[in-house]
Amino acid sequence: MHDLLADFEARGLVHQSTDAKALRHWLAGGSRRVYAGFDPTADSLHVGHLVALMLLRRVAAAGHEPVALVGGATGMIGDPSGRSEERNLLSPEELSANIAGVERQIRAILDDAIPAGSGRTVHVVNNADWMRGVGYLAFLRDVGKHVPLSQMLGKDSVKSRLDRDGGLSYTEFSYMLLQAWDFVHLSDALDCRVQIGGSDQWGNITAGIELGRRLRSRDLHGITCPLLTKSDGTKMGKTAAGAVWLDPHRTSPYRFYQYWINLDDDDAGRCVERLTELSLDEIRSLADLRGSNPAARDTQKRLAEELTRLVHGDAGLGIARQATAIFFGAEIGGLDDAALAEIFADVPSREFPRGTLEGEGLPLVEALEATGLAPTRSAARRTIEQGGAYVNNRRIADVAHRLTAADLAGGSTLVLRSGKKSYAIARFP
Repeated sequence: MHDLLADFEARGLVHQSTDAKALRHWLAGGSRRVYAGFDPTADSLHVGHLVALMLLRRVAAAGHEPVALVGGATGMIGDPSGRSEERNLLSPEELSANIAGVERQIRAILDDAIPAGSGRTVHVVNNADWMRGVGYLAFLRDVGKHVPLSQMLGKDSVKSRLDRDGGLSYTEFSYMLLQAWDFVHLSDALDCRVQIGGSDQWGNITAGIELGRRLRSRDLHGITCPLLTKSDGTKMGKTAAGAVWLDPHRTSPYRFYQYWINLDDDDAGRCVERLTELSLDEIRSLADLRGSNPAARDTQKRLAEELTRLVHGDAGLGIARQATAIFFGAEIGGLDDAALAEIFADVPSREFPRGTLEGEGLPLVEALEATGLAPTRSAARRTIEQGGAYVNNRRIADVAHRLTAADLAGGSTLVLRSGKKSYAIARFP
């Protein structure tokens, strides 16, 4: 068994913990179960969830069993922790779709964390399975009676909301009881006695620890890690276009890869420690390279490769690398329509009748105007004359050039470019 707590500490992953000596003693007693919770507030997890997912992978690497809890019950309410206003309640249909999406992503990232034949397993559980059918009066009697109001009011997540104009509804106030009961239930069902989460979860975790002591006279343990933030204090995983999602349909592998490539050195250094499985020796070597040759961005490249492979697999990483090369001017060829759609998911597109490619073909100046790469055909001609027009990243210098089926990069797609970075997709279904 590896010392899980020492590993967390070495990577800067411990913000707070219960008694470290007692926690180490429990973890040293054999293969233990450690859990983290994920509420299905959307049909995809985002970059902020990667910390908890990587913590669970590290749990597995240390010889223990990770338990990922999907909040089918708690997701109906919404966690007030770290929020300034109440979440919108989800419909049963939305919640069901979200649960399916989140469970699929958790499985994709955790299922290979434990070697086959080890005798250990990854547990993915849904708290709706034990909360469904529980009556309100029974829950108050069996759980609520054992949680002092003073304890709940003393939690930072509650106090910060009570001090604001919007306040805190009774529904969200009750969230802490549900999460506390989750912890006790998992200690009953799986002998899971350790909960991990972000620093904003400390109040909820300690509520569960106290409930375990009162209801079961049982010692439970908790660890929180720092939230994933940038050097300027803003949340990691936010861009001008919104959150960076793990779902490739929400955030393409190329955009996901580029997010990590574009981090500044300090942020990349922290992320490579907390979000990858690279050895500490390799991480130190990357730190040395950042100091001696920051322009090479070795840490960012390694980080982007590791996380893109983890989330999107080797195929997704290949697409991201290929897209990166294409966006730096590599000629486009040998790709099908699906790959082109993935690579250029974030650029404007325009459909043309397939017949326009037949006969003499579609004038390039017309295509540049129609796709928005040139405001007028006169401007399109000037772009071509000045050497700024490209088809599949091949420069076209002939103003009279017409697009035909021979120009297609995929079965029905070609890529137009104006200047260095302005792209558009032309589709001929």
